[in-house]
Amino acid sequence: MSSVAEDTNHKAEAQAAAAPEIAPDNPLQTKADELGARGNEYFKEQNYEQAIALYTEAIETCPNERFYANRSFAHFRTESYGYALSDADKAISMKNSYTKAYYRRAAALMALGRFKKALADLEFVAKRCPSAKDAQDKYSECKKMVNKIAFEKAISVQHQEKSVAKMCRDLEFVSIEDDYNGPKLENGKVTLEFMKSLLDWYKNQNKLHKNFAYRILCDMETLLKTQPSLVEINVPDEQKFTVCGDIHGQFYDLLHIFEINGLPSDTNPYLFNGDFVDRGSFSVECIFTLFGFKLLYPNHFFLARGNHESFNMNQLYGFTGEVVSKYSQNMADMFTLVYNWLPLCHLINKKVLVMHGGLFSKDNVSLDDLRAIDRNCQPPEEGLMCELLWSDPHPLPGRVPSKRGVGIQFGPDVTDAFLKYNNLDYIIRSHEVKADGYEVDHNGKCITVFSAPNYCDQMKNLGAFITLQGNDLTPKYTTYSDSPHPSIRPMAYAYSLMS
Repeated sequence: MSSVAEDTNHKAEAQAAAAPEIAPDNPLQTKADELGARGNEYFKEQNYEQAIALYTEAIETCPNERFYANRSFAHFRTESYGYALSDADKAISMKNSYTKAYYRRAAALMALGRFKKALADLEFVAKRCPSAKDAQDKYSECKKMVNKIAFEKAISVQHQEKSVAKMCRDLEFVSIEDDYNGPKLENGKVTLEFMKSLLDWYKNQNKLHKNFAYRILCDMETLLKTQPSLVEINVPDEQKFTVCGDIHGQFYDLLHIFEINGLPSDTNPYLFNGDFVDRGSFSVECIFTLFGFKLLYPNHFFLARGNHESFNMNQLYGFTGEVVSKYSQNMADMFTLVYNWLPLCHLINKKVLVMHGGLFSKDNVSLDDLRAIDRNCQPPEEGLMCELLWSDPHPLPGRVPSKRGVGIQFGPDVTDAFLKYNNLDYIIRSHEVKADGYEVDHNGKCITVFSAPNYCDQMKNLGAFITLQGNDLTPKYTTYSDSPHPSIRPMAYAYSLMS
């Protein structure tokens, strides 16, 4: 969303940012400006954490709305949208005419799917900059998005009772053309031969025929409806079990996981822990691959919902646009309904709980509480389901508001208490980019795994997956670098203000 966050008049912004609020001979102001300038250099190098540290030091030296606005943008780039929002609010409170801060706040609000609030900020900017085409265009685009989401939600409510299977029955499946030589279901069912053919077909940038794509969606809804919100997995003593984190539409890295670790099978089970789609521009290939293996091995291949398996995130970060480009809006609507049935968490051998996000804003949450969640809905902005999908660990005791603006951050004491209350050994979660593809926190009791290397073609991180055995739940980590992929940039299908 860098285009949103950039000011419309860069020269004017640079002049305003450089203008000191205190007399130029003020030594504190001079020191703060030097720190801010160093932060800007780190920002240009995409070293956002160091930029944040320097902006913070500048704020502590001599608070100024410019430093808050710049730190807001750096937090935005690290996807800490809650922090970005807070800093933009602070900048506006210090100078309520500061146009740049309104841009920053609009960026954070849009990243959280709060388009109505973002629209108010962009309207302010557009009025302040009536001759700036960029500002007017962004305001117009945001207004269109507000109207689009309102319309589609209204249609969605009208069809809440309409299952994917019924939608499929209402469709007239077109005949399969004679010249289609791609993968074909056998008697309407996924087979191992179909999956092997599909991986090769996708690797060569081909599209699965929509007849088979629709049928896979229909069968997935039927299967997922039989699943509980908390799925229990029994791993036999000597069997390996693999847990993967976010894939985010990076299909060629998904292929690499299977090359390293073997294709899924009855004896090589997998759990993919949410965020299969969005950002990466091969999300359609990823999701049909994962859905196909789930249908082939329903008791040995597991899928958990992530925060990106949702209507708002898919609208913003590319999946909806990709499905519409490769298939149709009708299919995008079908995905929304299927995602509502994805399980929220998995329990391995009654000792390891796996969820996409993390733990909770209240004590004494039991596994039965998780089993009782009615998940057939869009993720709410609070409560157990929200926190399973959005929360993050942090190193200090207790709970604090989320850096993302949704869910919470929970400390090691929260993890310990939850594990003791439920007689568990540790938790595995995903949801965060890690330099090594994984990170072990909270004295080994909270493990993050992230499986999209060089995330969005810019983060330089490794990917990782975890393996464990039924008789030895000690996690083992495998890391890997990114794989070459066709020259289609990440976010190629994203909403224009997000790309």
